[in-house]
Amino acid sequence: MKVELISHTANAALLCGEAAAICTNSDKPESAFCHAVDSGHTSILEHAVFTFWIEGISRAALAQLTRHRLASFDVQSQRYVEIPELTDENFDEILIFPESIKNSEFRHEARGIIGYVMNLYRRMLDAGIPAEDARYITPQAVSTNLILTMNARELLHFFALRTCNRAQWEIRELAERMLAICKEAEPKIFSLAGPPCVTGTCREKKPCGHPKKRS
Repeated sequence: MKVELISHTANAALLCGEAAAICTNSDKPESAFCHAVDSGHTSILEHAVFTFWIEGISRAALAQLTRHRLASFDVQSQRYVEIPELTDENFDEILIFPESIKNSEFRHEARGIIGYVMNLYRRMLDAGIPAEDARYITPQAVSTNLILTMNARELLHFFALRTCNRAQWEIRELAERMLAICKEAEPKIFSLAGPPCVTGTCREKKPCGHPKKRS
């Protein structure tokens, strides 16, 4: 998985502070920012946007990611971009396999079945079946690339849900990488971002038992 912040609002916290200052007719954007966020008036954070290049996540993870509807996505098309021919050398680049399968008694069987399916996909293309139709037989493990844009308010919501230990492993890894990048880019906005247990209150019906600590 590769995650890179390719664009974001410059001086995002200051801009959001200006938005807060307008609301209260304040001449102190920094204090207006802190007061607004502490009071839960996080709509000011929607003025700051962050765009990521994401490479090498599965279609299964993509399905979860696109549930965050207050975001913009452009995803590598399986209609126009053919999946490369599968080899032993590129297997782990084209297909995302969970460790639970890699380390199980089913790993060879799973690899063989998916290898057969991907070989069938290639034979369909060679026979003239359009890629947009041949893709119907491909598994959710197939990797993809995308560009994702979210505003800071939605990112905080995304991080609260997806960095939780109860989140599915792949989207949790993606969220944790994005959060680390955001903390470096805009620490004032994201310093306290993360799962609810970071602030001491878990919202899960079945807590993981391993709450995260504030970094």
